Amino acid sequence: MQRINKRQIKSVDYGILLPVFLLSIVGMISLYVALDKDGGTNIVSQMLQQGLWYVIGVIFIFIVMQFSPKVVWKLTPIGYVFGLGVMTALLFYYDANLATRTGSKNWFRIGSLTFQPAELMKIAYILILAYIVTGHNIKNRQRTLKTDGMLILKLVIATIPVGILLKLQNDFGTMLVFIAILGGIFIMSGISWKIIIPVVVTFTLLGVGILYLVTTDAGREVLYSLGFKSYQFARIDSWIDPFHDATGNSYQQAQALKAIGSGGVGGKGFNVSDVYVPVRESDMIFSVIAENFGFIGSCFVIFLYFILIYRMIRVCFDTNNEFFSYIATGVIMMILFHVFENIGANIGLLPLTGIPLPFISQGGSSLISNMIGVGLVMSMRYQYQPEEYGTLDFKYEG
Repeated sequence: MQRINKRQIKSVDYGILLPVFLLSIVGMISLYVALDKDGGTNIVSQMLQQGLWYVIGVIFIFIVMQFSPKVVWKLTPIGYVFGLGVMTALLFYYDANLATRTGSKNWFRIGSLTFQPAELMKIAYILILAYIVTGHNIKNRQRTLKTDGMLILKLVIATIPVGILLKLQNDFGTMLVFIAILGGIFIMSGISWKIIIPVVVTFTLLGVGILYLVTTDAGREVLYSLGFKSYQFARIDSWIDPFHDATGNSYQQAQALKAIGSGGVGGKGFNVSDVYVPVRESDMIFSVIAENFGFIGSCFVIFLYFILIYRMIRVCFDTNNEFFSYIATGVIMMILFHVFENIGANIGLLPLTGIPLPFISQGGSSLISNMIGVGLVMSMRYQYQPEEYGTLDFKYEG
């Protein structure tokens, strides 16, 4: 038993845990500044609540690490169906007050706590895509355009229900995360570049086309007919010119840019804030980091994310398990897209979409989702047994 414990301790990937821990510390510091400067009367309770979410998240990491690949494989279809069921229930039991404020029906409310099922659905979606790709590749070691086409069809079938539910919830920002996850696993799945290149080119042209339509009145009429909302156009206008309506629709974007710019190289110092930014405890928390700790502090945070992603990729190469490699790909894409979109939106490179900064922004749903993702990646090394599943020929019972 003592030998097992020593092996388990050595199998914990501290190279992943350390950046997560440091990002969590940055999150608590930034949250305190945001709450204190916004004149909140329940700072202590909110800080304790966020601290509790961190503790729960760490517990989830170590619970998920105990699951062997076979157990995760068997639980994946159940988790996917359960996730779809919860998201369907959300259409009928969503928080009406939050829906009125945000325009999205994506939150449950239990007493004073709110919960966003789509965050945990991200994990279920990552697992089902990894499940589909691994099962398909095991049965089709000889790849052809026909087998690749069948794999794409399977991925699309798994994605359609999620896309429909997110559309009904009017949650465009979260939908972008799912698209990023799908794109990452799609590219890494072994599908022929004869298919990947045309698909990437098509989506690139589609994105450019939408941007062109957004900039013209006639184009916006077309997008309105396709279901785009006024608030989405307002966000794009604020992205194109953050100061065109600095006291109206683009107020949040303009204030974030002012706060970030005012931080300079070294920042103003801890808990010093002269610029008010709406929702800076969540979506705009990077503006708090930049204002207090400047360019140096901001780069440090980005560096921590770089280390985290690097360590996750390294685990894939070290353990070489196909199923978990696709899971890691999905988790990496989820975290990477959140970081890229959140920081990009704060500094004006991308439109605001309401996506939180992983491990730093206030909130439990996203934090728990990210922690579970970290736990899944860490379990690759923790459960690693070369004699059992160290190759791509690991036999799963689907």
